[in-house]
Amino acid sequence: MKKILLALACSMVGLGKINAQKNTKQLFPDGTPISSWFMVNKKITLPQLGKAYVITDYGVKNDSTLVQTEAIQKIIDMATEKGGVIVIPQGTFLSGALFFKPKTHLHVVEGGKLKGSDNIEDYPKLPSRMEGQSLDYFTALVNAYQVDGFTISGKGTIDGNGLKYWQAFWQRRKENPNCTNLEVSRPRLIFIWKSNKVQIQDVKLHNSGFWTTHLYQCNNVKILDAHIFSPEKPVKAPSTDAIDIDACTNVLVKGCYLSVNDDAIALKGGKGPWADKVPNNGANKNIIIEDCEFGFCHSAVTCGSEAIHIRNIIMRNCYVNEATRVLWLKMRPDTPQLYEFILVENVKGNAHSLLYVKPWKQFFDLQGRKDVPLSYSDHVTLKNIEVKCDIFYDVAISEYDKLSNFTFENFKVESKNPAFDKSVVKGFTLKNVIVNGAAIK
Repeated sequence: MKKILLALACSMVGLGKINAQKNTKQLFPDGTPISSWFMVNKKITLPQLGKAYVITDYGVKNDSTLVQTEAIQKIIDMATEKGGVIVIPQGTFLSGALFFKPKTHLHVVEGGKLKGSDNIEDYPKLPSRMEGQSLDYFTALVNAYQVDGFTISGKGTIDGNGLKYWQAFWQRRKENPNCTNLEVSRPRLIFIWKSNKVQIQDVKLHNSGFWTTHLYQCNNVKILDAHIFSPEKPVKAPSTDAIDIDACTNVLVKGCYLSVNDDAIALKGGKGPWADKVPNNGANKNIIIEDCEFGFCHSAVTCGSEAIHIRNIIMRNCYVNEATRVLWLKMRPDTPQLYEFILVENVKGNAHSLLYVKPWKQFFDLQGRKDVPLSYSDHVTLKNIEVKCDIFYDVAISEYDKLSNFTFENFKVESKNPAFDKSVVKGFTLKNVIVNGAAIK
């Protein structure tokens, strides 16, 4: 991956690329300074996390067939008294939902695997958050509620063991093609709620039953060099979003590999005709995704489908391979939305669509509201793009969608469908946009 990113940095279409990169590292798209917090990417070492509680030293058996939720939870509860890190050693250890407490952390050594039970009864229902709603839902394998400073580290694997859940979902979808995601009981892999100064580094997050990493109402989160994967064949892993960022501020995703059978990075925050008035909903602000590689996914970065306000999003220096879309703006006609100050730059690779902006009508419900709320996308910039795609401009909006101040700059794109209609955007700036060898104006 480092070789790919190095080649990308050297070969980008690039007129003024180096100077542009220096500038964008200092400012968000709305012109506000990027905090120095985003520039510090130092890994947290095991000794920094306090006393190490190796689970096999405290009664957990190295037996990959035995569900040992209670035994592992007892160690977490013990560690919270003085603080420390729960260490998963080499071997495979089955568990249901685990709840990390203040002053506790998780470390999975290389060759170690924390594997989720495939029995949904091992994941109790608790107050939670799913698909832009606050509701009781099944807990995740790894849960951290109000655990400031929580760290997940190590080069081992957290595996959701999702096959049984995926099969159940597709069976239900066969019975009812209109079934919702919540009709089939499935656990997420990681759920972190109201926690600040969180860091996830180096781990492999694989085979989640549902969303892989869900951050809700968190601030200052770094996800560094993680490998996030769920398959799209032979059995598709439905709704296994790699990272769901839900009403959070200051999130850095850096150096990660993401390949899942849904959106890689989904920005959320609430849905419904009055979603902007609901206290549990909120904006996503100041999100940087950089130096990442995207394998198969429905989209590398998606705004929505449950989002009310997204501001200051940067995706840069990334390689995209087999993505259905690079940037997807889901315009949900039953929810008031504002997506603003989004920058995608220095991206290379291949995708079906480069930019995709269309109404998202799945499970449409105005809940009795007589007027249709408007959705806005404003100040969206794509620059220094070298991509092969089927459709480079996949945009078709409704009367309730308002697009303004889009910029395309320094494109070298090969597209099977080069059609382009800038009239749907109020204020469209084009600079050196080359599609199939011809300049677009």
